[in-house]
Amino acid sequence: MNKVILMGRLTRDPEVRYSQGENAMAVARYTLAVDRRMSRSNQNGEQNTDFIQCVAFGRSGEFAEKYLRKGMKMLVSGRIQTGSYTNKDGQRVYTTDIVVEDQEFAESKNASQNNGGGFAPADRPSPSDAGDGFMNIPDGIDEELPFN
Repeated sequence: MNKVILMGRLTRDPEVRYSQGENAMAVARYTLAVDRRMSRSNQNGEQNTDFIQCVAFGRSGEFAEKYLRKGMKMLVSGRIQTGSYTNKDGQRVYTTDIVVEDQEFAESKNASQNNGGGFAPADRPSPSDAGDGFMNIPDGIDEELPFN
């Protein structure tokens, strides 16, 4: 079984590209900063962080483009995918990505803004805060949500 569940913060806004061809598909790439649990050997109080590459395809990629921003705390589940390619210097480069199957917000909009993330640009819809810690979903996007 190949299943990964991660919780972390986006290190930057997702980078989104669209595939070529008749049925163009969104491909969103982003990095999650995921804190490691403290170990007994690390008694200095230092926190170790892993930076994990994630890739979301199709509707999940479109969702990432519209709603995910640098600093947001996200819960991501998916699978590990490894690969390799030869770079321009002729060296073999190995890659490891998480292919996103599900992505969820892991904190309220207010908490996200207090941590320096979650700001939507003016040209994108910005869901309003209901004051109860949950985000209001704008009308007319039900088909775009990756969860029901």
